[in-house]
Amino acid sequence: MATNAAPIIIVRKKKGGHDEAHHGGAWKVAYADFVTAMMAFFLLMWLLSSTTQEQRSGISNYFAPASIARTASGAGGVLGGQTITLDGPQRGRGAPLGVPEPMPPKDGENTQELVQVAGSTGPGTWQTENPDGSGQANDSEISGRKPSEEELNTILRKREDKTFDMVRKAIKRALATLPGLRNLADHLILESTEEGLRIQIIDRDKKSMFARGSSVPYQYTRQLLEVVAHAIARLPNKIIIAGHTDAIPYTRGASYSNWELSTGRANASRRALTRFGVPKQRFARIIGKAATEPLITGDPRDARNRRISITLLRQNRPPPKVAPRRPARKAVAPPPPPVVKGAKLKRVIPFANPPGR
Repeated sequence: MATNAAPIIIVRKKKGGHDEAHHGGAWKVAYADFVTAMMAFFLLMWLLSSTTQEQRSGISNYFAPASIARTASGAGGVLGGQTITLDGPQRGRGAPLGVPEPMPPKDGENTQELVQVAGSTGPGTWQTENPDGSGQANDSEISGRKPSEEELNTILRKREDKTFDMVRKAIKRALATLPGLRNLADHLILESTEEGLRIQIIDRDKKSMFARGSSVPYQYTRQLLEVVAHAIARLPNKIIIAGHTDAIPYTRGASYSNWELSTGRANASRRALTRFGVPKQRFARIIGKAATEPLITGDPRDARNRRISITLLRQNRPPPKVAPRRPARKAVAPPPPPVVKGAKLKRVIPFANPPGR
């Protein structure tokens, strides 16, 4: 009997060994990470060996984020939530910034309000305070009448000088109490001028405020600008920022000189003050003066000539002094020509009929 059974087909699958398996691409990712890390390492070693300390600090500060005050109290910056005031630092959110001193009103307000800003003791009597605030000045008392414009300007100028003095004390107190800023007191010059309160941030021989040949400020320079910003942020005075350099010529190229460098540093200071709370409407001028106004006139190459000047302009400036006019001189006739003895004088006879007629 014939059998029609189908043959049995057996499929035998042979698995290869470990050496014959197909490799994935994970090792390429790991190898690429390793090569990148080695490249970064050798690049760092090259930078450390070919740059100076100032250049390394400038590179570090360029990539470091600026400390921005996130609240009105200065929290998040170098002040750590403290506020610069004459009575000492205040803590807490929303603490008042700057110097809590009322400023004189703007031009155009009536005379009575202007005098009351300076201080009044009663109706019909107007007085001014002594500059030290110790009491009323009897010699400047004006009884029974309104003060003149010159007397008002004197009163308001004293008030403004007192406010500037409070700003100076607040900045000095901050430098003395805040950690990390005590050694920077020598880099700050505070002085009152006819133009206003001038705050100068200067270089020293062993410490600069900006990277060499750059307008990028160091981290401690930004901390100084933050202290200054918190002291002047609430004042209404206009601000002028001027950048100064020493007399050493700039070596990068003919298209970039100390003029561009001083202007760039002044503008970088303006950006920092704006970031730390000073309204941008306060800035009147940003100037680069190169080496035209050295601080040390005897040595134009001195490091202290490299500085940033921040000037709070006075709101009540004295009128410019006009030189007295000299009396007009009378016209004096020239002296007659000298007569030479022995000289013969020729008589000139005019033509009876001049030629050409």
